[in-house]
Amino acid sequence: MRRYDFRRHALAVGLSAQAGFVDALGFLKLGGLFVSFMSGNSTRLGVGLARGSDVAMAAAALVVAFVAGVMIGALAGRGAGRWRKQAVLALVLLLLVLAALLAVSGAGGEGLTLLMALAMGAVNNVFQRDGEVSIGVTYMTGALVKLGQALATALTGGDPIGWVPWLLLWLGLVAGAVAGAALFPVLDLAALWIACGWCALLLGWSMHIGPLPADG
Repeated sequence: MRRYDFRRHALAVGLSAQAGFVDALGFLKLGGLFVSFMSGNSTRLGVGLARGSDVAMAAAALVVAFVAGVMIGALAGRGAGRWRKQAVLALVLLLLVLAALLAVSGAGGEGLTLLMALAMGAVNNVFQRDGEVSIGVTYMTGALVKLGQALATALTGGDPIGWVPWLLLWLGLVAGAVAGAALFPVLDLAALWIACGWCALLLGWSMHIGPLPADG
């Protein structure tokens, strides 16, 4: 995070909020499974297998959809070259719009939440460095580890505010989850239209940031 400027920090926090919002909707719809937090789904998969529960199959399907989303997003980003961020966000927006259309039509079924997981996998390709994800915007374990490390550095005479970006990233996810949970009882998965609008704003912000530098 320290390598990025304010505009990219803002984009990362905005994407984290989007992930929290969509994940909260999926969690409430699925009754305890996730569309972006695959560590949780992997644990549910393991527990389900041990107990012979049907939840194992649902968790496995979400993990597969998420990984497929990462793969599709990576291919889209590579094809777009220096406009990787914009291409990935456009893909995510398309997937969210399709999910929202299914939600309002009432014809989505389980495929709807798999589409949400596909979108959440794809969005992790927005921030990359040397071909690897540099900021995970749909999972916060790594961010919390970085937060703890940066706090330790601050306490031992290092950068006194290096922990702030990691805290904001986590708070973005929590804020998005609060908003999603608050709107779900009123809108159900039609609340995905709000996620679509937010994603469109983030795409516009990425256009303002512009393409990657010529050296990557």
